[in-house]
This record gives sequence, C-alpha cells and structure tokens, in this order.
Amino acid sequence: MTDLVGALDQGTTSTRFMLFDRSGSVVSTAQEEHRQIFPQPGWVEHDPNEITTRMWSVIESALDRAGVDGSALAAVGITNQRETAVVWDRSDGSPVANAIVWQDTRTAELCERLGAGAGQDRFRAKTGLPLATYFSGPKVRWLLDSRPDLSERSRRGDLAFGTIDSWVLWQLTGGAVHATDVTNASRTMLMDLVALDWDEDMLGEVGVPAPMLPEIRPSVGPFGVGIGPLEGVPVTGILGDQQAALFGQTCFDPGDAKNTYGTGCFMLLNTGTELIHSANGLLTTVGYRIGSAPAVYALEGSIAIAGALVQWLRDNLGIIETSAQIEALAASVPDNGDVYFVPAFSGLFAPHWRADARGAVVGMTRFTTKAHLARAALEATAFQTREVLDAMKADSGVALTELRVDGGMVGNELLMQFQADVLGVPVVRPLVSETTALGAAYAAGLGVGLWDSPDDLRANWGEDRRWLPSPEGAESLFARWQQAVQRTFDWV
Repeated sequence: MTDLVGALDQGTTSTRFMLFDRSGSVVSTAQEEHRQIFPQPGWVEHDPNEITTRMWSVIESALDRAGVDGSALAAVGITNQRETAVVWDRSDGSPVANAIVWQDTRTAELCERLGAGAGQDRFRAKTGLPLATYFSGPKVRWLLDSRPDLSERSRRGDLAFGTIDSWVLWQLTGGAVHATDVTNASRTMLMDLVALDWDEDMLGEVGVPAPMLPEIRPSVGPFGVGIGPLEGVPVTGILGDQQAALFGQTCFDPGDAKNTYGTGCFMLLNTGTELIHSANGLLTTVGYRIGSAPAVYALEGSIAIAGALVQWLRDNLGIIETSAQIEALAASVPDNGDVYFVPAFSGLFAPHWRADARGAVVGMTRFTTKAHLARAALEATAFQTREVLDAMKADSGVALTELRVDGGMVGNELLMQFQADVLGVPVVRPLVSETTALGAAYAAGLGVGLWDSPDDLRANWGEDRRWLPSPEGAESLFARWQQAVQRTFDWV
C-alpha cells in the first residue's frame, strides 16, 4: 500500500488539498480562496459551483507539486466548514441557490418562532444544540419557505440537502454518493445524539423533508470512490473541521482539549462515550466515530469571529495590507490603551448565544490609534477563548493543564502569549499546525488500514512551541472585556 493520503479541506474562506505521508508530515499542498457573498446585512453566502471549481483545481495542483497522480494515494479524507447548507437538484447536480453559510443570521426570526414558549433550549436534550442561526436545519427550512417551487420537489426527493461535506462528496464521486458523517449531522439540529440518526420529530418541527437528507455514516469508513484526478481512490474519512482538528491533535482521551484559531475559533473537549449536556452555554456534539465503535462525544465552545476580524481590519478598514502585518502593528504599543473590541458581527456564539448582539469597540479616546485597535482585535480572540474555557470547567469539572492549539492564527506569537496569560495554562503548538487537514487524512488512513489504531497517530504528534502564562494583570483585563460584552446586547 502507498504511504500517501490526501485531505480535502473545504473551509469558510478557501479550499485546500494536502498530501501527508505515514509520519503525518506534509508532502504537498495547494490552496485557493473563494468569494464571500454578502447580499444584505447579516447574510453570508458561498457559490457551490465556485467551490467545486476550486476543489478540482487544488487537487490537481497538489498532485502536480508532489509529482504523483491519484493512483499514488491510499485514500482521501474530507473536512469542511460544518453548518453551511447546500441544496441541489439530484438529476443534474446543480445547486438551487447559493450555500447559506454558518455565519448567516437570516434565520433569527424562524429560530425565535421555533423556541416560542419553550425558549432557546427547546431541542437541546435531543440535539445538544440551542436554537440559533448557526445551525443548518433552519437554513434549509428558510430556503424552502422563501421558494415555494422547492417545497414539493423536496418532498418528492428531487432535491438533496447537505452540509459542505455532502456537496463535495457528491462531486468527488460523480454524484454516486449522498452521505454525511455523524459529526456534520450533529450540527444540523436534525439528528438525535444518542440514536445517531435523523429524528422524525425534529424533521417535523424544523420543517425539513426526510427525502432530502443524506445517509449518516461513521467518520471513519467507506464513503465512495473518486473520479477525475482521484479516479478509483477510496474516500474513507469525513469529519467536520473542528472535529478533524481534535482528531489531528490526537485528543483521543477524555479530558483532552484543543482550540482552533481560524475564521472563527472553536474549542473542543473530549468527553469520551459520555454525553454531557452543558448548563453553561456550550454545545454537546459528536467528536468522531471510528467504524462500528461507539461514538465519542465532545463539549464545544464556538466563537463566530476570530481570524475573520483580522480580515475585516484588512479588507473593510484598510488598517493593514496583509493579515500577517497585524502582529507587528499590535506589538508597537505596550497594551490595548483600555480599548476592547467585541466582534459580534453575527451575534455572539458560546457561551452567550445572543443573536441580538452586534459588534462594538469601547473605550476609545483621542489617544487611541490603529495599533490599539489591532491589539484589541487580537485580544478579543483570547478573551472569547477564556469565556469558553471557564464554561468548560463548570460543565465538566475538568481543569485543563494545557491547551493544544492549531489553525492559521497560531503563528501569531503575540496572540499565543496573551492567550496563555489570560487562560493561566500553557498553550502548546504542534509541529503540524494545520491539524484540520491532518485529522481528515488520519481518518481516511485508518479507514484503509494505513494506520492500525489511534495509538499509531499519537506517536506522530510532536510539540513545536510552548507558551507559559504570565498572568499578572490578566484578570483585570478580562473583567473589562466582560463589561464591553454587556454593551453589545439588545442592539437588534
């Protein structure tokens, strides 16, 4: 068997294909951005056809850079932005509308109606999720309600719904497979967390016809066979992006935790086969399922805006020309000048779940410069992570001894040091920081026997850098952050 595994990482802002060897080292990579479409305030969309075009392009580029063709791959895994919803025509594979992205808030009124009388936690016991605009089931209902022509077609089974993993799997297999895995299904608000299957009552309550739905399968196992440049290559792993990062960080034991710093920021705590319902604003989700083994669950703290705030400073305000410049700009001042930036652009996710919140910068004076704004933007990610960590401690009773980190922002050493200071625990970056794609590759490799067990994957993990906390003054800064958060509520 060949030692190479491919991973398709279809994220919020870009599509990437990476090749890894048996040691978990990167062999080659190719990445292309896709458009962010904003039809009106609060709406965020992607063009599914553009994503497909980018997908084939990066696959071919990564194979070319490695000097191999698809036959050199033992398997391919998929990881993806999770709650983004796509609906397409089964007959020709054409999307009926743009994908509605996880950041989109157009379902706020629908979620309020669904929670009327029972509140935001109406379905939490069954799905592990609060009623929020974040999740994909209500997005599908909104689309069907907005397009009467789609309703009858959806009931007949002429239309297919899927999160992005299902869309790219359909494309990779030439329309032969309509499936998803348990991690992505757990983010729709339509799956029973215990039964690990679509729930008839939830489908009726939310208003999504069963004939639209993909088959739910384990995260590790057979999904289909590729076409085109991946002709004959088995697809044997699918994980939602944050669960893939948990897998790539080899957080296989209860109590292991990781935080991914990407467009948003997502902390997951492995709770083993025990399903823990949060009383502190966290999500209960499926961490992964390997074949027929019992599912492993996780508590998750989801933060909507992290790296996206740096992009906003770059693209909307022009404070920086490239995202990499923010660290030097933020480091040019000794502190934030008492400025706090709460990036509630899509409301606030964990642990607040306030769709009525909107972004705010507080504490500005004539003394404030763009450097203070840059520093406040970086600190916002660290403060939000602290809020999530506090909620995890309260729910699980586990006091973390360290936090494994990954994602695009972990190259920012100023942020990582501040994160350690605010949390009061060491922050550890692995040798391979892009663990989302690595997790998808690991899942695919396990699916074809390239690795025998998770123990083989643990042996691949290595530490690159560790930041130790210097928490002097951190508590007072965090208290000021909490004051700023309160000022964003009730805006909408």
